[in-house]
Amino acid sequence: MNPADSRAAAPAGLELRRVVQVLTELRAGAARRGSGYRVSGDAVLTAAHVVSDAESVQLRFLTEDGDITELPGEPVWADSTADIAVLRIAGDPSPGGSATAEVPPVRFGRVTRPVDCEALGFPRFKLRPDAASADGADPTWYRDSHHARGETTPLSNLRAGSLEISVDPPEYDPERGRSPWEGMSGAAVCSGGCVIGVVSEHHRSDGLGRLAASQVKRWYRLTQAQIDELNELIGLPAHADELTQLPPPQLSPPTPDTPNPDTPKPDDAPEVQEAARRLARDVDKQWRHERKLRQVYEPFPLAVRFGCTERNVFDHWANILRTPPGTDPDPLPLDDRLDGIVAVYKSIPSSRLVVLGEAGSGKTILTLRFVLDLLNARAPGDRVPVIFGLGSWDPTGTSLDDWMCDQLVRDYPFLAAPAEQGGNLADVLLDEDKILPVLDGFDEIASGLHGAALRAFNHTSTPLLLTSRPAEYSRAVAETRVLARAAVIELADLTVDDYAAYLHRAARPVRDSGEDRSDWEPVLDQLREEPRSAGAANLAEVLTTPLMVGLARTIYSGTPGHHPSELLDTERFTSAKALQDHLLAAFLPAVYDPTPTRRGISRRCRWKPERAERWLGYLATHLDGLSTPERRVHNLAWWELGTTMRRSSRMLIVGFLAALALGVPTGIGNLPVDLVATQYGFEFALVRGLLVGLLHGLVAGLVFGVVYGATSRGGPVEPSRLRIQIFGGSSERNARFASRFLLGLKFGVPAALVLVLIDRGVVGLLGFDDGLGGGLTGAVLFPLELGLGAGLVLGIMAWLEAPIDLGSAVSASDLLSTNRKNVVFHMLVWMLVLGVPAGLGIGLTDVPVRGLPAGPVRGVLVGLVFGLEAAFGGGLGYGLSFTAWGQWVALSRIWLPLTGRLPWAVIAFLDDAHQRGVLRKAGAVYQFRHARLQIHLARVFQAHHTPHRPTSPDVSNPEPSVTGTAS
Repeated sequence: MNPADSRAAAPAGLELRRVVQVLTELRAGAARRGSGYRVSGDAVLTAAHVVSDAESVQLRFLTEDGDITELPGEPVWADSTADIAVLRIAGDPSPGGSATAEVPPVRFGRVTRPVDCEALGFPRFKLRPDAASADGADPTWYRDSHHARGETTPLSNLRAGSLEISVDPPEYDPERGRSPWEGMSGAAVCSGGCVIGVVSEHHRSDGLGRLAASQVKRWYRLTQAQIDELNELIGLPAHADELTQLPPPQLSPPTPDTPNPDTPKPDDAPEVQEAARRLARDVDKQWRHERKLRQVYEPFPLAVRFGCTERNVFDHWANILRTPPGTDPDPLPLDDRLDGIVAVYKSIPSSRLVVLGEAGSGKTILTLRFVLDLLNARAPGDRVPVIFGLGSWDPTGTSLDDWMCDQLVRDYPFLAAPAEQGGNLADVLLDEDKILPVLDGFDEIASGLHGAALRAFNHTSTPLLLTSRPAEYSRAVAETRVLARAAVIELADLTVDDYAAYLHRAARPVRDSGEDRSDWEPVLDQLREEPRSAGAANLAEVLTTPLMVGLARTIYSGTPGHHPSELLDTERFTSAKALQDHLLAAFLPAVYDPTPTRRGISRRCRWKPERAERWLGYLATHLDGLSTPERRVHNLAWWELGTTMRRSSRMLIVGFLAALALGVPTGIGNLPVDLVATQYGFEFALVRGLLVGLLHGLVAGLVFGVVYGATSRGGPVEPSRLRIQIFGGSSERNARFASRFLLGLKFGVPAALVLVLIDRGVVGLLGFDDGLGGGLTGAVLFPLELGLGAGLVLGIMAWLEAPIDLGSAVSASDLLSTNRKNVVFHMLVWMLVLGVPAGLGIGLTDVPVRGLPAGPVRGVLVGLVFGLEAAFGGGLGYGLSFTAWGQWVALSRIWLPLTGRLPWAVIAFLDDAHQRGVLRKAGAVYQFRHARLQIHLARVFQAHHTPHRPTSPDVSNPEPSVTGTAS
């Protein structure tokens, strides 16, 4: 049952009719007692350890009069990590008992500050003797109920993630070695009419007055499938932000001195709240999809460990913990595994954390886990964690906020929309402190700028999480200073115990005398038993990073022709580096196995491994071409493909296509005009059409090629974040109209004069003047008409442009589609603006034209001819020279596929490579799975296709991190 169905009847507090004593008979013959709470329908919530290994379960309901109703219970769901279980009430209860009463679903809540709470259960210290039997036998015993009331706070037990419940303790401990709270496990902890947790443990070291409870907010660290099941079984909300906040914001507003980041600020505008909510949803969707594609949880998360670094690269603990002057606090315990990163981060009062790790050590998987876990528990008003790849930031030329604003608009175009208080939504979210920057790849910042970046970070106290390779970060700290108030953790190398079960369960099972084994077992046995042997030592050195473990899993998980034992072959792999190169080289053939067809990819996209490797090698080489000796580039943007070609070559390609765009329609349109409107025959019309088309096309190609060369000096044209909006003009749009109109007039008039000179001079002198030029009047009017038309087209387009709205997607294909639609609309406007006036002018005149009487028909035909010439010559030429989509078509959709460097279906290929785990998405751009793979593919491509080309900058150091580091 959905809780929304009975919200009006939701309980206001703890209810006796829901309380259950759980009696479990174990398979070993012993018994266990616990508590439970009926949360909806026939579902009872309890602790998982209460019913683990149960042979049978009985549920005992009580009334205020002490009457008992006992029914069988059936475990239907449990998770030992969260320590919660769901039981179904079975059997036919007697009428009128507590078990038959209809109960609405409970509400679930999350605690943001200390609150009062209560729980009702059956602890051991409430064990009581019953009346003695009449025959003098020993009395029976029972456990009475205990109503525990106390307080809980979200700031205790951060590492464990449990709620600490402070209650009145029992007066004495009745039995040493056993807790007096035994049997309280499974009791629901309620506050404000909401279930906020389930009692799970009593740590005797905490004393008798404190219990630990599995808190509801932490249940959202379960898999999405498990959360969906709990939603069906007990009405748990599908998302953590739907939990009721306790205490309610309006009841306990934060003071100005102590703002509460978990609640919206009173002055948050609705548009800011909506933008933050939408951004959180898009970020969550983006990285959940990425996690699924990269199979991070298949067969289960790899055991990546981290701990406080031993390097001298972090601030004083007093600054990190923000303690008063004169105090000397103890260090924080920061050692944990990947699934504890959010708890570790939240335990740092300064909310600033640096994560160090070598290439492939799992830094980016950590950031992905951090972002998703933080979003799972996000409440309205919380900061939205967003991953930023630092490689493109120049801290000496752009402020951190300005750069992050540009990245937000690039990856989430709806944030380009104007905000009421000025600027765009991205500006406002940054100004209002609604973004939690997750800065990935500090080491990717250009060499020599690390110190400037650290100084920029230290000019602000903004919470952040930063990742880096240790060497670069240590060097930057030594040259400048530490990152203020930031704790620093370092990822540990993997051991055979960390990845043994991971590789075993991902591989093809081998049944041997009933024992569950896999192809990896002999290899893992040798790594454990003979670690000093040459083969085992090389392999152990390679498998210290999640990247290499992931590659090994992909290549040797049942792929035909591969067996893990070959990795121990010292004759074939003489060193750890040779083994790494082998894994990198074997990765593509393994993922481009032609047998399976991935969902969403058509049959024609079954790329052959050798072709895929060639195309991916070109893409890696293209990124090398964009790199400099100081900085490697990892962002693969569709609008930059082909831009590493020589500028002169690109000018020729763009100019040639622009010449075709105007020349072909002009030549074809000239043919019917001369046949119908003049006395000349077909041969004259054909030759004149070819001549005019060639000359007009030559002019267009020369003009647009030179314009492209001039505009491309500053780098590739980025895609427009604008859409076409017919209504809703403003003074700003009117101003854009005027400036663009003048620009069109300045370019249109000279271009028209050149065309007139060609028609009257070159074409006329060659004897192909058809007499339709209109004499002196036509020579004067045509430049004016074309200049006004071009100005009007550019002005109309400027007036119609508006930022992409909140419903726009962020993927590369969607951004590409938006830009394509804009160019097509541009061509349509050219056609209407120049074609309609020409058609009206010719159609309404009485000038006799042979074979074509005056009237609407003649106007439509002439307008169509002029309109098509304008659409292709002006609109498409403009698109090829000035827009990212036009240059993408010219270079990436035509030239590079013609030369075999890319497939014809480029976006489909990139999406397929993303599906196969070769590439990853970061907003509107792609990136290689890891820099090592990028470097390997570039080297292979250059060795086969450009043997004399010098290696790219910094290729000798194959260790750079990239946003998307570990597999």
